[in-house]
Amino acid sequence: MTAVALTIAGSDPSGGAGLQADLKTFHRHGVYGMSVVTLLTVQNTRRVAGVHFVEPRFVLAQLDAVLDDIPPTAAKTGALGSAALVAALAERAATFGFPLVVDPVMISKHGDPLLDQEAVALLRSRLLPHATLVTPNMPEAAALAEMEVHDPQSMARAAERISLCGVPNVLVKGGRLEGRAVDVLYADGEVHRFATPHIDTRHTHGTGCVFSAAITARLARGEALVAAVQAAKEFVMQAIRSAPGLGGGCGPTNMQVEV
Repeated sequence: MTAVALTIAGSDPSGGAGLQADLKTFHRHGVYGMSVVTLLTVQNTRRVAGVHFVEPRFVLAQLDAVLDDIPPTAAKTGALGSAALVAALAERAATFGFPLVVDPVMISKHGDPLLDQEAVALLRSRLLPHATLVTPNMPEAAALAEMEVHDPQSMARAAERISLCGVPNVLVKGGRLEGRAVDVLYADGEVHRFATPHIDTRHTHGTGCVFSAAITARLARGEALVAAVQAAKEFVMQAIRSAPGLGGGCGPTNMQVEV
């Protein structure tokens, strides 16, 4: 059976993040990719100049169209943008028969807010119970767990606390900690820690999208979660290490590295 992955996410016209990065990552992993557009942005590596939210009814129409014809073997969400869309998507997610990875995109790499407090509350209470995995960075984990998150120990505590929302697996992305890139996975009651060398570069645009998309692609191929996270982290590290150096700001990574 052909592995099929679906991204439900926003568009980045510069191609480094959002559904464009997801589709590139799916393709590199040998997975057929599909996309449902949730919002449009006006952005490049330097700034986000505008955001246009797609009406929830139209987002669901896109989703129903692909689910009716080409059922995915795994899916992920990215930027959702509005409380109305989070609520509508949560209803559909309750019927999914495939793994769902939620990347709770709350703030862009440029610091622009992409999800308001009402939407965060709905994501926590209504969408996460239907997810297989949620992948917050430390600020997002702090918001979801309603606690301070600043080191691997607090990352693990936050992950366990977030799991009480009904999602069995929580991956807290730490970024640079203790001189290394450290992530903590709370999976079915066990804590796993992943660390790779920190790469000092400004070219990290879309790394969260690429990471969650790589995990989704591997789940679509039938890999076990812990192995999928480990391999996806290695993929992201190599993508950052070999970034093409594009743009004058926070540039994109290289999504064409070996899988």
